[in-house]
Amino acid sequence: MFRKVRALDLWRKMLTMLFETGHPWVTFKDPCNIRSPQGHVGVVHSSNLCTEITLNTSKDEVAVCNLGSVNLLNHIGEQGLDLAHLAMTVGTAMRMLDNVIDINFYTIPEARASNLRHRPVGLGLMGFQDALQKLRVAYASDEAVEFADRSMEAISYHAISASVDLAAERGRYASFEGSLWSKGILPVDSIRLLEEARPGVEMQSGSTLDWGALRKRVRKTGMRNSNTMAIAPTATISNICGVSQSIEPAYQNLFVKSNMSGDFTVVNAQLVHDLKQRGLWDEVMVSDLKYFDGSLGQIDRIPDDLKAIYATAFEIDSTWLIEAASRRQKWIDQAQSLNLYIANPSGRKLDELYRFAWKKGLKTTYYLRSRSATHVEKSTLKGTDGKLNAVAAMAAAAPAAAPIAIDPDAAWGKACAIDDPDCEACQ
Repeated sequence: MFRKVRALDLWRKMLTMLFETGHPWVTFKDPCNIRSPQGHVGVVHSSNLCTEITLNTSKDEVAVCNLGSVNLLNHIGEQGLDLAHLAMTVGTAMRMLDNVIDINFYTIPEARASNLRHRPVGLGLMGFQDALQKLRVAYASDEAVEFADRSMEAISYHAISASVDLAAERGRYASFEGSLWSKGILPVDSIRLLEEARPGVEMQSGSTLDWGALRKRVRKTGMRNSNTMAIAPTATISNICGVSQSIEPAYQNLFVKSNMSGDFTVVNAQLVHDLKQRGLWDEVMVSDLKYFDGSLGQIDRIPDDLKAIYATAFEIDSTWLIEAASRRQKWIDQAQSLNLYIANPSGRKLDELYRFAWKKGLKTTYYLRSRSATHVEKSTLKGTDGKLNAVAAMAAAAPAAAPIAIDPDAAWGKACAIDDPDCEACQ
């Protein structure tokens, strides 16, 4: 069962669904397959749910990938990125991930067969924006794009090197012969394959490390793992580590998180430190942050340099996220969970944004996120115990919303009157 449709009509349908729901997650199959180290033994049909895993699948093999993430913030020293510390961390992580392949529990034989034959792992990172903030670099800047390039180059270099070391110690993975690895084509080298197949792709290919020597080691010794890198969302583990998730800009600098133990107000600790240093941290500032949903942009007394460093997701043009992701993608043999943010989406904006992602050589994109039409009412009262109710307001710097009086007999249970400005059924 099939029917032919115009490509442009299909594209418009996809953009319409993205506009309405934030889905579908997009997988560009040409870079996924052309740059795949394992193109000699199969096809990448799609990514996984979170869009960072791009492995072959077939009726005989179900793709499995073991993931780990480097906390980038912990590798920023006085002189910037601590390459020696990063090399040690990556080497340890790759050994641990390779061990997981052998000791894992596989629910179906197709998954076990695939994993033991190809031995893919996915080492990524988290706390990218935290690292930028420690370096005093704004996300929306050329310097941040360059840092994305250099940090991912280091992770890529040491991950591949660690897999070669493991191959020397434990043996190559079974399907190594015929792979791009066996031909001395590393992820950064595969960019030219994509450029040959699809002229017009715009990916930067510069490097700073000794890739020539590593390329020779890969060809001579082989690889323990068919795939080595993928950047996962890290939503839970980054919370545990106290850093921003994955490669994401912070969604808010102040928010309330709920779990079975209650509600917890979470504030960007580095921001608080900087505001205290400048004598700006007080109850009024906390109230302002709450009123503006953790955004600094509309708080006049905060200096512009801090506003740039602590810009939140919807204050950063998503083209900067794509630029940084493109620099990372040149080093990665799988893909990235890359959310895109548009405060006020439109068909034209989405068309331009996703065409830009395609042109910059990205393999996948994750959710499209836009702002909600309404926000919860903000309370700045103190509780009966004298403690702040989430945050306090001593001298209200922003006008408080007027309380809404709801008559349950008049509002609830009635049909929505969209043309009645006094209707409270939807409030």
